[in-house]
Amino acid sequence: MPQRFPAVAALLISIFSAHADPLAPTAQAELAAVLDRLEASGCQFNRNGTWHSGAEARAHLRKKFDYVEKRTSARSPEEYIELAASKSSTTGKAYQVRCNGRAPVASSTWLLQQLQDVRRP
Repeated sequence: MPQRFPAVAALLISIFSAHADPLAPTAQAELAAVLDRLEASGCQFNRNGTWHSGAEARAHLRKKFDYVEKRTSARSPEEYIELAASKSSTTGKAYQVRCNGRAPVASSTWLLQQLQDVRRP
């Protein structure tokens, strides 16, 4: 097994150090529209036990999307939402969205619904 470690390490390094191609312009526009909706929604965003405004959430998720874009081969807004906007990469805690005093929902559920709305003609 120790003989395989260098090969596995080299594979992991190549996967994580490879620069992925940018997301297609249409997909970038869809993600931007979803983040715009979050910012304008008046909803709150829970990250690691603390509630944040839509504007704060948008800024945080934008940074995470940029990070994911540089390090993965995700090709769709759905993949980006799953990789960057569903949970904390530090603690593993799921993100939540709370709107108008209603019970919080998983951020991925809320964001994917917004994506569907953006795509509706």
